[in-house]
Amino acid sequence: MTSTETSGTEMSDAPGAGRPAARDAADRRRWFALAIVMTAAFMDLVDVTIVNIAIPSIQRDAGATFSQIQWITAGYALAFAAGLVTGGRLGDIHGRKRLFLLGVAGFTVASALCGFAVNPEMLVASRILQGAMAALMVPQVLSIVHATFPAHERGKVFGLFGAIVGLGAVSGPLLGALLTEGNLFGLEWRPIFLINLPVGLLALVLGRRFIGESRAPRALRLDLVGVALVTLGLLMLLYPLTRGRELGWPLWGHLSMGGSVLVFAALVAYERRKTRRDGSPLVELSLFRVKSFAAGIAVQTVFGVALGVFFLVWTLYMQIGLGWTALRAGLTGVPFSIAVSAAAGMSVQLLVPRFGRKVLQAGALLMALGVLLYIWEADRYGMEIASWQMALPLVVMGVGMGFIVAPLTDAVLSEVPREHAGSASGLINTVQQMGNALGLGLVSVVFFGEIGDHLTRRQVGPAFVHAFQHALGWVAAVLAVIFLLMFALPRRPAQHVEGGAAGAAGPERPESGAPKQPELVG
Repeated sequence: MTSTETSGTEMSDAPGAGRPAARDAADRRRWFALAIVMTAAFMDLVDVTIVNIAIPSIQRDAGATFSQIQWITAGYALAFAAGLVTGGRLGDIHGRKRLFLLGVAGFTVASALCGFAVNPEMLVASRILQGAMAALMVPQVLSIVHATFPAHERGKVFGLFGAIVGLGAVSGPLLGALLTEGNLFGLEWRPIFLINLPVGLLALVLGRRFIGESRAPRALRLDLVGVALVTLGLLMLLYPLTRGRELGWPLWGHLSMGGSVLVFAALVAYERRKTRRDGSPLVELSLFRVKSFAAGIAVQTVFGVALGVFFLVWTLYMQIGLGWTALRAGLTGVPFSIAVSAAAGMSVQLLVPRFGRKVLQAGALLMALGVLLYIWEADRYGMEIASWQMALPLVVMGVGMGFIVAPLTDAVLSEVPREHAGSASGLINTVQQMGNALGLGLVSVVFFGEIGDHLTRRQVGPAFVHAFQHALGWVAAVLAVIFLLMFALPRRPAQHVEGGAAGAAGPERPESGAPKQPELVG
């Protein structure tokens, strides 16, 4: 047979005949699998941004208290953070495909419960369930990528993830605004959750067919006691923060917040014992001996706090304080989202290789400058401020944020030993979500604490404008702390310890709790 003969019958006579066709079919399957897991990651990312823009509508329509609207967002972040590492390990043990499909199914059911919630309490509970299901689904995404694509193709794959993250950052608020403003079928804000139903069902059907199963040959054991202690400690801290103002800061609230310190101390003691016993703690405490990692964890946590405060008070300021529609608020945020995406790509490709840590510190200073500009404009223009006047501070903040979010994980992981890089990656993303939940809890103190209890309609706007400026003052102070903490990061992050979150050069099996936000992959 000559090399030009391509008939199926003729090829079947030769050894290995039919293999090109089989390879083509396998290649198509893995790209279908990639599209499915990227869709799920996009669904989770958009769900976070889409809810923020609808919070004022939820508050009005469902009659939610201010503490309840905090928990609609903080409950999701808390459940996601507490379950992230465990979700990844469950995938390693029982199969990534199985856990991914279970997470998608649970996320879809929780979205339906959110959409059909009859009261704020049911909505909060459903959001917590949604966060827990995301913790099963999201860690499998990068694990499936690692198991499906060879190392030399992962750079292209992670580039696609970056594009998806940028699209989600821009489209989430706009989609939320359109769905809320459109009031489809008289459902008010509910379509922001119900839109997940067809997406989730499609991901389930296609995922069963195209995603291949994979497991870790030596998976770490679960640490359910560690998860319970983390969750208890955060609840003891966050619940009094969100309810304290409404209840007059009772004694039990102060005792609970003080007791959370003891719970976290018990967590450290238990994790040391767990490490000695079977080597699979929830938190690998030895990592904190690496100065750059310890500082990076502090940066991620505090950065999460700043973002948690800013994004909630920002949407409340625009929609309740200024009386803007959800659509106008969503459109106002577009320059910020574009600036984040553009600066993130520029920082990783051009700036960090040349200037190293200074890029991240410049990002913190730019964000602080943008926040101070915003405070000045809110004070100068008051209730008459226009969307175009917000563009400058938002673009400055967006560029600063882009300089931080993309290269930060690589900077934190660059001095971590290879064998612990996966554990470190999971911990970084966990503490960022915990910081976000803490920031949302602190909104009661730095924002609602500045608003009186009995305001007339004419007093609401000026009160919210003042509270927004006060909250942004705290955000600027937090960003100054982040700038100082960044001095402990390496001057020039390495290119990169194998096995970390950095992406294409990573191991075949990343540790449980792979990054939630693909832009942090680097």
